[in-house]
Amino acid sequence: MLDISHLRRDLDAVVAQLQRRRNPQPYLDVERFRALEAERKQIQTATEQQQARRNALSKQIGQLKGRGEDTAALMAEVGGIGDALKAGAERLEQVQAELQHMLMSVPNLPQPEVPDGADETANRELRRWGEPRTFDFTPRDHVDLGAPLGLEPDTGALLAGSRFTFLRGPVARLHRALAQLMLDVHTQQHGYTECYTPYIVNGEILEGTGQLPKFRQDMFWVTRGADAAEPGAAPQAEQYLIATSEIPLTNTVRGQILDAAQLPIRLTAHTPCFRSEAGSAGRDTRGMIRQHQFDKVEMVQIVHPEHSAAALEEMTGHAERILQLLELPYRVVVLCTGDMGFGGARTHDLEVWIPTQGTYREISSVSNCEAFQARRMQARFRNAAGKPELVHTLNGSGVAVGRALVAVLENHQQADGSVRVPAALRPYLGGAERLGA
Repeated sequence: MLDISHLRRDLDAVVAQLQRRRNPQPYLDVERFRALEAERKQIQTATEQQQARRNALSKQIGQLKGRGEDTAALMAEVGGIGDALKAGAERLEQVQAELQHMLMSVPNLPQPEVPDGADETANRELRRWGEPRTFDFTPRDHVDLGAPLGLEPDTGALLAGSRFTFLRGPVARLHRALAQLMLDVHTQQHGYTECYTPYIVNGEILEGTGQLPKFRQDMFWVTRGADAAEPGAAPQAEQYLIATSEIPLTNTVRGQILDAAQLPIRLTAHTPCFRSEAGSAGRDTRGMIRQHQFDKVEMVQIVHPEHSAAALEEMTGHAERILQLLELPYRVVVLCTGDMGFGGARTHDLEVWIPTQGTYREISSVSNCEAFQARRMQARFRNAAGKPELVHTLNGSGVAVGRALVAVLENHQQADGSVRVPAALRPYLGGAERLGA
């Protein structure tokens, strides 16, 4: 969430920065914001005047009573002021709630050096690693390669509908091995603490990281049946399946004031992720590229504000290391203003080469959210002066397990239909050098 004092100081500058995101509809109703701010100031000014008048009257009433004189008229005026103050307080609460609601739907401001652009075509490439392989045979896609290894889209569809995949046997083991490699590298080499998180969270937790209220339709939500509640208990509040473990990991510092010595905090978790993929009808309908349920190993860092820029580079490198170990060609791009996510101030995407598509596809997105999420969560630390200050939060995929599986199958396939296992992955597969055929 943006700092409302920033909008109060220079609303035009904030609006200009938001316009860099190239959204067809304004993120902020400027006229409504101005009207609410004007009313807030008017109420607060009136409240101060009324309180001063009440104090003066109370003093005068005391003096009159001391002389035995009639105070009825003044007492009536004090009563009227009390009613006015109560009405003003109620309206002020409504105004502040509407301002808060408006701010909850406004995205983060892009950093000045983020390239301007409307969509992914304006993203700027930072570097590449590896060379896409030249095949001396016609490569097969991951669905055909995975079928004899136990990749079963039809079974997934039978059980849960479209965009679900069932894995069996060797390909299920490969999927698990990929996640285990990622966790081991991040915990043993990169300094992250492994976590196990709930897969269902409360609505305010999603507000903390920015998924709610704006992106509710992208979520899967659940409600507990009445028969599951304790007798006499209040109705169960709506809860949500996590779209990424960034959500519970980042919220572990919610409402806290940390010691500066605790920073940086580095957390990682392997979880399923659930996304409704609203608005993606017809895109990537074949295979595992775009699923309602997929696994991801997530990285989260909670850092001192002065260190978040360096942490973004560090986390990008951590995700890159996984792709290097898997011997997968990739590139790193910085997203333009029109392609960035809601909470990011700067985002780096890692895109892995998919041979049968002849292009690079996103496999990790690493974002510096600066204080945007921390303000929503009220996550702070004590600075050198001993005063509470908002932390900066960063998150990134380290990496998406299903897409890594896709990339390994396609990039390391052999002419006979088998798949060469990258050396770093072999210890997790009993030393196997090939899968299939």
